[in-house]
Amino acid sequence: MTGVRAEEEPEDLTASERRMWQAFRTGAVCDLNSRAARQDDPFGNRGWGPERSVRAEVVSTLLLHGPPPVPGRVASLKLRGVRITGRLDLCGGTVEPYVELQSCRFDREIQLAEARVGTLRMVSCAIPRLDAARLHTEGDLHLPRCRVARGIRLTDAQIGTDLLVSQAVVQADGRGRAVAADGMSVAQDFQAELLEAYGEVSLRGAKIGVSMSLRGAKLVNPAGRRALNAPQLTVERTLYLTAIALDRGVDGGSTPPYGTGQTPVAGGRAQHFECRGGLRLDDGRFGDAVDFHGARFVLAEDQEVSLRRIQTPEFRFVGERPEQGRVVVSGARVDKLVDQSTSWPGPGRLSMEGFVYGNLAPRGHFPLARRMEWVRAATPEYSPEPYERLAAVLRASGEDADAREVLLAKQRRRRATLPPAARAWGYLQDWTVAYGYRPGRAALWMLVLWAAGAVLFSRYDPPPVKPGESPQWNAVLYALDLLLPVVDLGQQGHWRVEGGWQWGAAVLVMLGWILATTVAAGASRLLRRG
Repeated sequence: MTGVRAEEEPEDLTASERRMWQAFRTGAVCDLNSRAARQDDPFGNRGWGPERSVRAEVVSTLLLHGPPPVPGRVASLKLRGVRITGRLDLCGGTVEPYVELQSCRFDREIQLAEARVGTLRMVSCAIPRLDAARLHTEGDLHLPRCRVARGIRLTDAQIGTDLLVSQAVVQADGRGRAVAADGMSVAQDFQAELLEAYGEVSLRGAKIGVSMSLRGAKLVNPAGRRALNAPQLTVERTLYLTAIALDRGVDGGSTPPYGTGQTPVAGGRAQHFECRGGLRLDDGRFGDAVDFHGARFVLAEDQEVSLRRIQTPEFRFVGERPEQGRVVVSGARVDKLVDQSTSWPGPGRLSMEGFVYGNLAPRGHFPLARRMEWVRAATPEYSPEPYERLAAVLRASGEDADAREVLLAKQRRRRATLPPAARAWGYLQDWTVAYGYRPGRAALWMLVLWAAGAVLFSRYDPPPVKPGESPQWNAVLYALDLLLPVVDLGQQGHWRVEGGWQWGAAVLVMLGWILATTVAAGASRLLRRG
């Protein structure tokens, strides 16, 4: 294109470029569609000829050094059904006009590295590659329903309001990444609903000012270790990795064609969030919640859903159980755990050392026996901390009996790690008094021993210690006096018990101290909460 002053129209423009130039000055839409659905499909195989083509250098001239608007109008670039030939290179430039491209085709990649733009919307466009590292927008960056053949790069980009890539289909670049957005900052929402990404989505250290939604997204990375790699991700509100309803009506709150344009209808079909490859959210911070409702993970044996050290007020783990791989929540801290028994993987595939949760809110039937299986699955080798955490949460919610059952299960797991002598003693404690966590059993043993002692001493008539000063011999009270420590019923110290009877009395005294201490400890736990 020959040199020209901004207010002049270049002489070498084609007919389609002249239409675009004039539409730019009035803020009108330059629509080159043929009105034939198959011909106008930007993703179809039919070629678009020169009558629908404009050069990328003409587009960049309009955006960087465009002519002034017609008086009373606002200059903007609005294209529909247009083919852009050549590489659109806006690196380091400042784009002031509003840009909206719909159903357009790009022959070569778009270069926006270190550019500054107001609002950029590309809807249903075919793009070979988008390189927008360190892009700075004052408004939105919208890429809904676009198809990108060799990845999107948004490393260290700063998006002034919303980032929208919903329903886009993005293939991997030469390094196996579909979306490379490490260090990206989005001031408001990041919406990627129904996104299809065939390569790693990398969001390391990204910051989202409001919410981040990947409802119904499909992330696939068969050649790499992770499909979503987002350690140190910060989302001020909620991260949604959930299913989405597909049968929908019109959403009056969005502005078609930029949003999905739909809202859920009850009873409709749903598409799961699907992650085929590892997921990593280590050290993430989430202001409201992390929601996995209806999520589906397809993992290899060496892949993980890694949630190490995340912090969030609410964690909703109510997706489908992964058949392979591991789920790791070690070191995570959540106030409220919302889960269901069918979501967690089995033994050896769950790790939660140092997992801190304040209260439990299970979805559906989640009995205590299943909850203890959940703890056992996370501790193939004995570790007391998960048991103690679960017992503390149950006790804090008033479930003291359940808390005792958990602590009893902890002692039984611990017993398997002890040497033979200590293990035998543990079995005796478990059989007799259930390690003190079932005080009723200890009281029952006291009654049995009392009855046995009464029968035993009913056959014995001991001489008094001081004749004439002793009370009347009563075998029942004497046996009870031996069993009850501290309490004096006026029998034990007044009779001279000798021989084997003396050994029997000593055994009752010893067992009485053990059982009475157990009953007292159990009673104190019943009265104490927290």
